[in-house]
Amino acid sequence: MKIDVVLGLQWGDEGKGKIVDVLAKNYPVICRFQGGPNAGHSLQFSNKSFVLHTVPAGVFRKNTVNIIGNGVVLDPVIFLDECKAISKMGIDPTKNIIISKRAHLILPTHRIIDAASETSLGKTKIGSTLKGIGPTYMDKTGRNGLRAGEILAKDFKKRYNTLKQKHVAYLKQFNFNYDASTYEKEWFKAIEYLKKFTIADTEYELCKHLKTKKALAEGAQGTMLDVDFGAYPFVTSSSTVCAGACVGLGIAPTKVGRVYGIFKAYCTRVGSGPFPTELQDAVGERLRKAGHEFGATTGRPRRTGWLDLPALKYAVMVNGVTDLIMMKADVLDTFDTIKIATGYIVNGKKTDKVPFDTYAKIEPVYKEMKGWKKDLTECRKPEELPAAFKRYISFIEKELGIKITYISVGPDRAQTIRMG
Repeated sequence: MKIDVVLGLQWGDEGKGKIVDVLAKNYPVICRFQGGPNAGHSLQFSNKSFVLHTVPAGVFRKNTVNIIGNGVVLDPVIFLDECKAISKMGIDPTKNIIISKRAHLILPTHRIIDAASETSLGKTKIGSTLKGIGPTYMDKTGRNGLRAGEILAKDFKKRYNTLKQKHVAYLKQFNFNYDASTYEKEWFKAIEYLKKFTIADTEYELCKHLKTKKALAEGAQGTMLDVDFGAYPFVTSSSTVCAGACVGLGIAPTKVGRVYGIFKAYCTRVGSGPFPTELQDAVGERLRKAGHEFGATTGRPRRTGWLDLPALKYAVMVNGVTDLIMMKADVLDTFDTIKIATGYIVNGKKTDKVPFDTYAKIEPVYKEMKGWKKDLTECRKPEELPAAFKRYISFIEKELGIKITYISVGPDRAQTIRMG
């Protein structure tokens, strides 16, 4: 059987959590393959809202196996808090979540290093969520990290202290005051809770399941935040593209089936870095309010702008997207005119390619389209969609060369339209 992949095509916050929740009924196995608690996947059903940071979005589906892969970095404290909230729903997360032994742990000192480093950058800061993600991945690639499977070792506390002391020595270069003692106590309590879960060689577990079952891989953040293909250095620390699912789960590329690329009908971004179609005016604020664009993890207001087709084409190309899914189409319901960036003028030259130079001067080239001026939230079938909205969809499909499979017209599970 194949493993299908759901990933973001923009700067994250596209609505992946909702779509994984909607698709989960078709998949007995759901996997997270990268990122950490800097991601917040929002779900809404039965008039209740949830935000998942580490746990795969299939946790609310009965008889679904949820795998936290080796590519994920895990903060035991945040994971414990998340599982407590899930338990209040009458779901025992210890029964249907499997954690990779190879998933790296975020230590209290990782969070401090993150804060100290970001503070030292001043105006050039990256816009980190300060969850310790970057420093944890640095330790992983630097071969210093502490992995989930090690919590079962007799000398785990010694291994922890060895890495902690390395962090303390590193922090001396910063003029940064900190006290990790309180969070450290919580951290070790959460480690004991973590021991209640199945901590396994998940690459074996997943490959065993794939012999008879379909699986869905759930990405975090978005393609334009990929450590290789995003606007470096204003990126996350992991591989957010489709290839990252192979590395983050231990599966062969030949096992990948459909690739669901998720994008908003407009664009948002959290943190620093280039954003060609950003609207720093009343229109941008209108988008922010209509779309409730505030970070699920940080609460920070998101930057907003029109849909960026050159960036979307780039994301489709590097991911091998087979199916497009448009989110938050209803946010544009009240606009008389809607703009779409079809190209850029970079340093005076027109192009339809995303420039390598993060600091290049980029001016978007826009196409204007008439708004549909109808409430999409009540639509449930393709034939109920207004003609102007269908023209918007058709234009995007023609430009990208791929059909839009699903359209989301609201936060609830039921507000999802299958096209064709």
